[in-house]
Amino acid sequence: MTMFQPISHNVDRVMATLIAGLELEFGRGAAEGLAQRFIEAEDMDFHWEARIEERWIGSYEAQDDDAFDLDRVAVLGVIDGRWFVAMCIVDGEGMAHGMMGRQAFSDATAARKAFETRH
Repeated sequence: MTMFQPISHNVDRVMATLIAGLELEFGRGAAEGLAQRFIEAEDMDFHWEARIEERWIGSYEAQDDDAFDLDRVAVLGVIDGRWFVAMCIVDGEGMAHGMMGRQAFSDATAARKAFETRH
């Protein structure tokens, strides 16, 4: 059974929150440039948090026999106006441990189509 789960209707909330926090600390002029650097440095975490829908794909067979179970979860989201679809490796507590196969899209329609067919 495939399960779609909407996460939030506030598209691009991650970028807005990040920029607002950086503006408070460093001023409006530096916030957007710094936000891009933060996203690059913490790529997986920001994409996981920016998801607006997720779909469980199946279990993930780790190479190193981790002591906990991991799952493959397809995610659809948007960061800084750019839509993406990716496969995240997630533990049972909802923490992302990896990301693979991320694709960028210019519009929501193309991203949603890719998300619905991701396996």
